[in-house]
Amino acid sequence: MTPTSPQLPSTAADDFILQLALERGLLHPAQVDAARAMAARHTDPSTPVPRVAELLVQQGIIQSQQVAELLATEFGMPMAPDLVNLRIPGDILELVPRAIAARYRLLPLVRDGNKLRVAIADPLDTEGIDALVYIVKMPVEPMVATPEEITTAIDRFYGKDANSIDDLLNNLSGGGAGGEAAEVTTEPGAAVDPQNTEADAPIVKLVHQIILEAIARRASDIHIEPLEKRFRVRYRIDGVLIEVENPPKRLQLSILSRLKIMANISIAEKRIPQDGRIQITAGAKQLDLRVSSLPTAHGESIVMRILDKEGLTLGLPELGFLSDDAATFEKLISLPDGILLVTGPTGSGKTTTLYGCLHFINKPDRKIITVEDPVEYQLNGINQVPVRHDVGMTFAKALRAMLRQAPNIVMVGEIRDLETAEIAINASLTGHMVFSTLHTNDAPGAVTRLIDIGVKPFLVSTSLRAIMAQRLVRKICKHCKRPYNADANEVRSLNINPSQAASATFAKGEGCADCNATGYRGRMGIFEIFVVNEEIQKLIYEHVGTAKLRERARALGMRTMREDGARKVVAGLTTIDEVVSITVGDAV
Repeated sequence: MTPTSPQLPSTAADDFILQLALERGLLHPAQVDAARAMAARHTDPSTPVPRVAELLVQQGIIQSQQVAELLATEFGMPMAPDLVNLRIPGDILELVPRAIAARYRLLPLVRDGNKLRVAIADPLDTEGIDALVYIVKMPVEPMVATPEEITTAIDRFYGKDANSIDDLLNNLSGGGAGGEAAEVTTEPGAAVDPQNTEADAPIVKLVHQIILEAIARRASDIHIEPLEKRFRVRYRIDGVLIEVENPPKRLQLSILSRLKIMANISIAEKRIPQDGRIQITAGAKQLDLRVSSLPTAHGESIVMRILDKEGLTLGLPELGFLSDDAATFEKLISLPDGILLVTGPTGSGKTTTLYGCLHFINKPDRKIITVEDPVEYQLNGINQVPVRHDVGMTFAKALRAMLRQAPNIVMVGEIRDLETAEIAINASLTGHMVFSTLHTNDAPGAVTRLIDIGVKPFLVSTSLRAIMAQRLVRKICKHCKRPYNADANEVRSLNINPSQAASATFAKGEGCADCNATGYRGRMGIFEIFVVNEEIQKLIYEHVGTAKLRERARALGMRTMREDGARKVVAGLTTIDEVVSITVGDAV
């Protein structure tokens, strides 16, 4: 996207702005004439003749923000988000050299699909936009900001030389969680570093700030990655990895050692993967970090999964269920026996959904036992059993022992093999309700998967009550959400019929400080609920293929994930692009 106006000479551009301001009643002709006379008296040959509009801003007669809003309205461009509170990923800043940003007074903000959103001070300067398109090799979507904001932001993002720990700490927001007191502790019994001298204090502070910054930015994971010539830190926010300010490469060993000490894993062992856990107190919030260390060619890569217990108390609407699906799912999870499977790839929210189910049905008159690898969240009132392969405590062995505890409800973290599947099925046939997960792309495919690992079709048909496949899509940011008119191709991509499209509230996020200029904030599920009734049981018993099962389930009213996503697009909860990209393999 580029401005519709041709490139104007400096004086013509100045006249254009003044004419707009006069038409809108922001200036009087006498004020403009006085400023023109002042500009005409400029005699210093070492400095350029000032623009009249700039003189009026300096005198406080018109505000710089008003000029920016005039230009944004005239060219149909959105205003840029608050650059003071915005955080721009390091990989985005690397796309545009500082010299180019300063010369054309522009700032790259975020990549949105195959476009780059950029804050610009002067929409009349098409030369700057054209130069940027040539440099970044992708379409550019301009957003208007004041020259002062652009200049300050360039100094802030490009001006810091992170050669010292103090400089790096200054780039990270202080306090992490809204300025509240924050504390990082290891698990009870974790080793304390006896070598933690005064010289180590900056490293300790730096590591704590990296963690607390991730929490403040709602990250689900922190990726600490040693590369050949740099030491990269990335946060996964709403499912997308965003690079942040990188510590100097020379601090790599110190930072990795500090993290391993906090996670209570061996700092001497660098040859094999290790797992640990860090407990976090940020204000009144209690969080756990599950830490995974993996040896790589340039050092150990550490990934920390941030586990927020508050996410477990979400109701079904907060997880993304619309009212009809919520009613169906509540009935399914309240059944007295059988198996309910949740399927999807890694990171699709299966565990969060299962924990939400357990929270919904957790009552004093029910005994609930889970077996997990590992126990991600610790829930009150529920017996949770961790898998320990080193002592022979496998899913199957834990499941056998659990059944002697006379539970009403059993949750198995994942069905991975025939032994675990058979025990889970036998438990469901003896009066237990069993929840578990499976890695398949869609709901009917879970039936084929169970049969492929060796479960007899008649056992699958008699024990299964329902299978739900799910994915996560990003929600439109509420603070910058704006309606827009979807074109025919977009509507057709989701098979939205004309009557739905006519009453739909299509929306997009323009980008603001709350969503870091992405237009999205938070995620929700899209679901495919496959209920196993008598007719489906018969088809499973006859061992029909996945395509036949899917076809019959659709005829009986099952919505695919893409169709559920389309309903949420029509309701203005997410965007067409988001649903299409997540359900690209969903045959509708």
